[in-house]
Amino acid sequence: MVVNMNQEEKYKAVIDSMDEYTYQWNPENAEDPSKPILKITKSSLGSHDWCPKKYDFSYIQRLPQDQTEAMLKGTVVHNAREDFFNDFDIAKAETMNNTELLDYCQSLFPIDDYLDIYLTIASTEAERFIEAKEEDKLDEYLPIVNEGLFDAEIIFRANQSKKFTLQRDYKIHLQGIIDRVFREGNSLIPLELKTGPWKDYKTTSMRKEMAFYQLMIESAPEEVLIKNGLTKDMRVTHWGWYYPVSNYMYVEEAKKRSMTSVVDGIAKLLHAYEQGIFAPKFYFKTCSHCSFFGICDAAQTDSWL
Repeated sequence: MVVNMNQEEKYKAVIDSMDEYTYQWNPENAEDPSKPILKITKSSLGSHDWCPKKYDFSYIQRLPQDQTEAMLKGTVVHNAREDFFNDFDIAKAETMNNTELLDYCQSLFPIDDYLDIYLTIASTEAERFIEAKEEDKLDEYLPIVNEGLFDAEIIFRANQSKKFTLQRDYKIHLQGIIDRVFREGNSLIPLELKTGPWKDYKTTSMRKEMAFYQLMIESAPEEVLIKNGLTKDMRVTHWGWYYPVSNYMYVEEAKKRSMTSVVDGIAKLLHAYEQGIFAPKFYFKTCSHCSFFGICDAAQTDSWL
């Protein structure tokens, strides 16, 4: 969607009104309803849910972390898939037979250390295109959002969660980049790409991630929606995730209980700030792989020995 200058100016004004960096708790904003007290992203919320102490190291103390191979792979593959959709020519692909189409999809990816992943994605996209063509739905083949940045500010009520009652209402700033959002009519389907292997136990965490995206989309101001080609009447009805390493893609109806889990997670994070307590979780299999294992006091106790 082409955004005119007036819309661009409105979008910039909305974004500028949100604090540029609000991971830090901003109690000075508590009495000013126009300013958020905290920025929350899918990653920061997930980090606190995983281990409050890791959240403390990452987002409060802001300690640096070394880039791992998994992080590098995630960045490179995400960029490659973003470029794939930006460069894909539907009119050109429509004239190809199946073999030519697969070759075309493969040609849109770079040649680097992750070629095996790209070949799997190319095969999946060729199959999706053939299916969309057969069902006369080529207008829905490309994502309506391709690596889209979303910002939203919401009032989080003191009693919004049944698990954690807060001292007061808070304005919070939600922010995140959504990999892809596909459209079916006025229904939206966010789809998350992951570059690790699929395991069934990841279902719960994936649903929480997708519910966070749903909350962000449906809370975003009109200027942010327009910037991303969306409108207020569009709703997230389904969501899904794609693990090309395992050649696994799954789409399901959005789950209300997953949204409840996200609300509880936000309340838990705000409650931790109120109490000033970010206690570590104890689980050796995960702690031993943590970037902060060497400096975490909990990891140095006799209980690990």
